[in-house]
Amino acid sequence: MLRSIITGTGSYIPPVVQSNLDFAKQVFYAENQQPLPTPANEVVEKFKQITGIEERRYTTDDLTTSDIGAIAAKAALEDSKVNPEEIDQIIVAHNFGNVIKHTIQTDAVPSLASTIKHQLGIRNPNCIAYDILFGCPGWVQGVIQADAFFKAGIAKKALIIGAETLSRVIDMYDRDSMIFSDGAGAAVVEYLETTETGPGLLSASVQTHSIEEVDYIHMGQSFFPGSDPRIRYIKMKGRKVYEYAMKYVPAAMKDCLDKSGIPISQLKKVFIHQANEKMDEGIIKRMFQLYDIPQAPEGIMPMSIHWLGNSSVATVPTLFDHVRKDKVKDQQLNPGDVILFASVGAGMNINAVCYRY
Repeated sequence: MLRSIITGTGSYIPPVVQSNLDFAKQVFYAENQQPLPTPANEVVEKFKQITGIEERRYTTDDLTTSDIGAIAAKAALEDSKVNPEEIDQIIVAHNFGNVIKHTIQTDAVPSLASTIKHQLGIRNPNCIAYDILFGCPGWVQGVIQADAFFKAGIAKKALIIGAETLSRVIDMYDRDSMIFSDGAGAAVVEYLETTETGPGLLSASVQTHSIEEVDYIHMGQSFFPGSDPRIRYIKMKGRKVYEYAMKYVPAAMKDCLDKSGIPISQLKKVFIHQANEKMDEGIIKRMFQLYDIPQAPEGIMPMSIHWLGNSSVATVPTLFDHVRKDKVKDQQLNPGDVILFASVGAGMNINAVCYRY
């Protein structure tokens, strides 16, 4: 049989480290543009306790989202040993396009995928390059989309990239700004012959909720008094996002695993969007509870949020790349391991993929 198989991965970790201490003297404001009464150092400490984030990474001023996406993509291509000219589709997940440092204007013309194709030097005109906007679950959705194109007979090899420079669209006066970071991850996926028990994508589950949920993550004015209302930054209704994720993500993961026919006892790893440590731990626990299992097995959920923060579409592929290459302590993948990819983000969108390594 034929399945979509990941044959190479790559990632880009920005070099600029922004620790929690760098925010300890920041004056934070609330949505009503009034200063938060809590001292900044206490805000930062509480933030760490909830999210697990101790530091995050920002890219250098000279690089854009497409630049770092191209770096991750090149690494994935080298890892896969696939000739770049044989790639049928380049799918780039992002949310804000290229944002030049010290500006707030987004640039997505041409598409980031076309720009990355140019940077990779791929000449084949039958290599179709396009972007996908799906919030933080964009890279996972790119994998699902490539699988669909493979099954339709339209493509056989795809390069799927998640890249973002969120540090350039944050409101520094909003405490939520401490969550976001920069990064890029990529994978080469091929439609290859395998066996019933062989590797590849086994199933997927996707949903969009866009009634009141559409406003949970949006663009809005700075919380700083007197700020220009024409300039907007990424904003998030944290409690609403948390409640949404806890309600829908575990169910989507269960639906995905059930579709695969794999029993929960055989699930080895869950690569979940690195948004909030407490939330991710809650999601995993709740998913196992849906199978009447009170606790998730120890070590089933690799984490990178502590030192990388939330780089949106880049968190899942970056984390997978690091575990796959034995760069995460006490986390390994072995042939035959059944894993889940899962994410949640603006839309609101959720998705999950069941994959045998």
